[in-house]
Amino acid sequence: MNRWLKRGAWLVVILLLGLGALVAAGLLLGEQRAARRLDIMVAPVALRSDAAAIERGAYLYGSRGCVDCHGANGAGATLADDGKGLKLAWPNLTTGSPRMAAYQAVDWVRSIRHGVGTDGRALRLMPSEDYNRLTDADLASLVAYVRQFPAQTGREQGIIQLPLPGRVMYGLGKIPEAAMKIDHSLPPSTPVAEGVSVEHGAYIAQMCVGCHRVGLRGGNIVGAPPDWPAAARLAPGEGSVMPLYQSADVFLAMMRSGKREDGSTIAVMPFSSLKTMNDTDLRALHLYLKQLTAS
Repeated sequence: MNRWLKRGAWLVVILLLGLGALVAAGLLLGEQRAARRLDIMVAPVALRSDAAAIERGAYLYGSRGCVDCHGANGAGATLADDGKGLKLAWPNLTTGSPRMAAYQAVDWVRSIRHGVGTDGRALRLMPSEDYNRLTDADLASLVAYVRQFPAQTGREQGIIQLPLPGRVMYGLGKIPEAAMKIDHSLPPSTPVAEGVSVEHGAYIAQMCVGCHRVGLRGGNIVGAPPDWPAAARLAPGEGSVMPLYQSADVFLAMMRSGKREDGSTIAVMPFSSLKTMNDTDLRALHLYLKQLTAS
């Protein structure tokens, strides 16, 4: 009996040592990952300041999720602070930040399209996979709107505080930044006419890949808080939710209300932004998703 107890004790010790080594390795690798520099070739985009660009940029800022993270006035917002070690807060984008006041055209493109800061480090909070394929015109319009914000006080840098398991997972590559997932060689999308078309819907759907993944297959949202549900499958296949939304009107009602047709609430989706999308964009998105399901 004593022999088995000793063996069990040694096994526990070995497991604890192995776990400790894994944690230490994850923390060390995390520091190295956060400090690494990325050499990204940035294609220039001419910035704009005309009224039409600002109007379009205001629509994009509100409907594509920017407002959720950076606030209605661009001063930044806190999205998570559970008091248990998790805190995620986004930075001030206005000229009240000396860092942002110094931003040049290339810096905006690098940050939005590629998820990389002026120092070459990956912007860990920036979901650039959703914005990587923006047309040059839309990117320029989005920047035009942000640049016209009155100066605000706010944090210079985003805040990323993860509990120990999250820090280890980051170090082990389980929570990759957008900059590590993007194909930086892809050109911006070719502009298509706005309308209820599959082509325009495909362009709109690019904003969904950060959560619903490339191919819109759904699954666990990388880097999300542990209590978040998995993103729904929008692509064809077992478990796809699109059969619930054969009608465009039902789909629009869900996107505007955050509720399914049966009245149940859909968790986590950024409905505060999505509900501001115009009917053309939403109907085009529905048409695109519906033809994916039917293919």
